[in-house]
Amino acid sequence: MRSVPTVTNERELVGLSTSDDASVIKLNEKQALIQSLDFFTPVVEDPYLFGQIAAANALSDIYAMGGEPLSAMNIVGFPPELDTEILEKILQGGADKVKEAGAILAGGHTIEDEETKYGLSASGLVAPADMVSNAGAEPGDKLVLTKPLGIGIAVTAINGGLSPGGENSPAIQEMLTLNKDAAEVMQKIGVNAATDVTGFGLLGHLWELVSASGVQAVVNFSTIPLLSEVIEWAEMGLVPGGAYSNQEYINEHIDFTAGFEEAKQNVLFDPQTSGGLLISVTADKADKLEIALQKKGVTSAIIGRIESGEAAIKVKE
Repeated sequence: MRSVPTVTNERELVGLSTSDDASVIKLNEKQALIQSLDFFTPVVEDPYLFGQIAAANALSDIYAMGGEPLSAMNIVGFPPELDTEILEKILQGGADKVKEAGAILAGGHTIEDEETKYGLSASGLVAPADMVSNAGAEPGDKLVLTKPLGIGIAVTAINGGLSPGGENSPAIQEMLTLNKDAAEVMQKIGVNAATDVTGFGLLGHLWELVSASGVQAVVNFSTIPLLSEVIEWAEMGLVPGGAYSNQEYINEHIDFTAGFEEAKQNVLFDPQTSGGLLISVTADKADKLEIALQKKGVTSAIIGRIESGEAAIKVKE
């Protein structure tokens, strides 16, 4: 992407330069437009659940920027030989999740494809002064994570028959959950930076945050919320290929303490689908943020801190 010519404008508040979750364009002094796009192949067998998960994942970019979803459009790739009832269930799932977010589903586009793909082009609104990007982390900040890690590993276990799937699965429940409540709390408390944790895993998205902010991060693994059994599954080798790609991409920037277990490393690189928010907040607000999140029923934990220095990540037990 670095070789692609870019066109900048004074109204562009967030663009390609910081690898953020979405673009932000200033409309006027009180409003800015957030735009993002995300789609992927099915992560679960149930088409209705897949539609919901894909929509929640796409809408998460709007929440990560501190915005409120406004509208969305479907993006669909669908094999012509499949029963159209499958497509109808996917679209119904997406529509229901967009409605839950309080946004408008305004249409979309479908093409024939060799495999099923679904997602959204999503837009939202935020006051320019209230926008949250991944580039504002400051030394002394605390790092707060919402939602437990391990979704990619858990889905691999489900697909391998080692864990039950369906709507009652903890991993699927997390993927179905919008980051709406977390974003509302984040805006109320006031934070310095945020991103959502999705395909690049916790460390991949944290790397983007520290790079954009020009700081270092220290992560304490023992404080990170995890889905049950993910360490055991990682030890069994139930790790999605994306985790290894993520590790290869940023491993030179990560300093693990001596003897840090490979299974735990895999969890930190595990690609998440519709994961939580990673928030950088001043130390004096961190406890207030956590308490407010818990009151909303949002799983959260302080998992580390921001320090001064050249962009890098240190991981401790």
